[in-house]
Amino acid sequence: MGIKHYDCGPQNIHSAKRIFKLDTQNTSYIMAVVDNDNFLGHVYYGSKLKDYDVAYLLRTNEAPFVPSQNERDRSSFMDSFPAEYPGHGVGDCRDGCIGVLSQGGHRGVNLSVVSHKIYDGKPELTGLPATFGRQRECTTLEIECADAALGMEVTLLYTVFENVDAVTRSVHIKNASRQDIYLTKVLSACLDMDNKDFDRMTLHGSWARERHIQRQKIGYGKYAVSSLRGEPGHQEHPFMALMTEETTQDVGEVYAVHFVYSGNFIVQEEVNQFDSVRLTVGINPDDFCWKLAPEECFQAPEAVLTYSENGIGGMTRTFHDLYRNHLIRGEYRDKKRPVLINNWEATYFDFNTDKLIAIAKQATGLGIEMLVMDDGWFGNRDSDNRALGDWQVNEEKIKGGLNFLVEEVNKLGMKFGIWFEPEMISPDSDLYRSHPDWAIAIPGRKASLARNQLVLDLTRKEVRDYVYECVAKILRSANIEYVKWDMNRPLSDIGSVSLPADRQGEIYHRYVLALYELQDRLVKEFPYLLLENCSGGGARFDPGMLYYSPQIWCSDDTDAVERLAIQEGTALIYPLSTMGAHVSDCPNHTVGRTTPFETRGYVALTGTFGYELDVTKIAQEERNMIPEQISMYHKYNDLIRCGDYYRIASYGENHLYDCYEVVSKDKKEALVTYIQVLNCPNYHSRRIYLKGLDPHMKYRIEGEKEAYYGDTLMKAGFQTEKLWGDFKGRLYHLKAIL
Repeated sequence: MGIKHYDCGPQNIHSAKRIFKLDTQNTSYIMAVVDNDNFLGHVYYGSKLKDYDVAYLLRTNEAPFVPSQNERDRSSFMDSFPAEYPGHGVGDCRDGCIGVLSQGGHRGVNLSVVSHKIYDGKPELTGLPATFGRQRECTTLEIECADAALGMEVTLLYTVFENVDAVTRSVHIKNASRQDIYLTKVLSACLDMDNKDFDRMTLHGSWARERHIQRQKIGYGKYAVSSLRGEPGHQEHPFMALMTEETTQDVGEVYAVHFVYSGNFIVQEEVNQFDSVRLTVGINPDDFCWKLAPEECFQAPEAVLTYSENGIGGMTRTFHDLYRNHLIRGEYRDKKRPVLINNWEATYFDFNTDKLIAIAKQATGLGIEMLVMDDGWFGNRDSDNRALGDWQVNEEKIKGGLNFLVEEVNKLGMKFGIWFEPEMISPDSDLYRSHPDWAIAIPGRKASLARNQLVLDLTRKEVRDYVYECVAKILRSANIEYVKWDMNRPLSDIGSVSLPADRQGEIYHRYVLALYELQDRLVKEFPYLLLENCSGGGARFDPGMLYYSPQIWCSDDTDAVERLAIQEGTALIYPLSTMGAHVSDCPNHTVGRTTPFETRGYVALTGTFGYELDVTKIAQEERNMIPEQISMYHKYNDLIRCGDYYRIASYGENHLYDCYEVVSKDKKEALVTYIQVLNCPNYHSRRIYLKGLDPHMKYRIEGEKEAYYGDTLMKAGFQTEKLWGDFKGRLYHLKAIL
């Protein structure tokens, strides 16, 4: 495993051919240094190879040849060479990965390999979330490049993991010159390869319909998904996969990239005249300009690359394993989460201590383990028009104070959680009246409100310290064990009074770094805390946030049918344990649909599981089902949280039903979730074909007498129960007979 380095000498590095081969269990990633200018070319990424010397794939023996053999066509060479980290403005007319503005006003960048080093383990990225691994779990390659004309050093970092078919990449830049350099573009990774008549898969949406899957044929030119919202946003996602036309869940090739970052991003695919495809990912260069003074450094965020020859499902399970074992941290990484009830859809702003305790008393008797107090507990916050920033408990509403409420809830045997929106400020707030300059704004321009709020300028240390102390003071005041960290509007009107004119282009990225600093401080001071990130639902559901919180609120749309598509797209790349999912009241508060309480439970079971309703007001029949649902959660959660996920059918594709499966790592247990969205007239039972079982093991479906070998259940299938009506669901629990 690890990075293979070949040589005639003792270190086994092939210095003559200058080839780097990175191996995971099932994949190889190969690069080569070519010509006198030490260009770094991408040679191969795919199924694991025994050979390392496959540099012939670079086509450097074809016209126009390398520059040392044909200097007259250097530009033509640059425009066709599969560059590992392409520069800009020196002949390659495709989009590159790095852009600069020098003191002379020039923008050309051309990198040459200088040296490299290889070591066990993986370094942290200063100020940024990133995957991690112990020395025995991963190996890192650093390739140092330089642009001598600029006096700029660029280090490309690659890490391969021992047991996960993923390659992580990031870039570190140092200004080694005596003049300022302005970075206008710094992407984190590039994948330059032949087009295999690829399809493209991306995730798109809007508020309340996040991460819907879109698959299209790629063509000539450029296609990008991106954000300029200061967060990934509901609309696009920092992910793209390229796959061969025949690729399904189970067969075919998939190349995927995912960006570990919580701000503006771009993922772009470009097909050129030679039918090669360049896939790049990184910080969105629009509105980005970073001043790099002499000896200063810039660290780009991490990108994750994965290759699967076992279809989309193989890609999915690689991402799940990587994130569960090498990104999520903290006390709850490998633990069952408490079943919570959130009062937002139950009460909105109309609540007080008595109402919350009444909900808690009813909830604890049903087996619910935590009460979460949502928006409206602070300042004069009786609507969403005021008081953000005034994080003092409203004791007219929370009579007796917060500690009294928490103690009363704890006496009932329940944990207590609380909602914050720390990054925001309302114009109608004491904080804004005292510090109007603390809001992000362009001087002389009327700021754009969203949800009647502005965004605090977290790039300023005094603002960060104020925000942190507001949150920490509340958490220190009572036994609070969960925080929902919300953000209900994107960034706009980008300006900071604390930065000079030539650093205003740094605000977006500085904001994200500030957010990471705040949450890092929070989880270090309160290591027992269960932190759940949220942004108007799922606008900040990204790998960067998983480094700080083991779960993220998936969407404000809790309708069971809408959640099928949202959770399918989310589970495409994220472990099920990360998806905040609740059973809510009907008619649903977002779409007005009424679905069976039982089905709502089955759908929420796929995520963290909880409740978003007033248990004192729902029908007794539904209330009686809650203990059964919670028992179901406790029975299956270890399997759902740790098992391998398989997609059997997609309601988004067939428009009739949804079906997915989780199989334990030892293949001795499986859980199948089947949701019939629309019933069909004159219809018999449906046959489904299971996946991921051991073909040689016998399995019994709970409640049935017969047992069947795994190969029978996968190849011949089994019949689901015939269900009467729309929006019906069933679980099928299988155990191996030992």
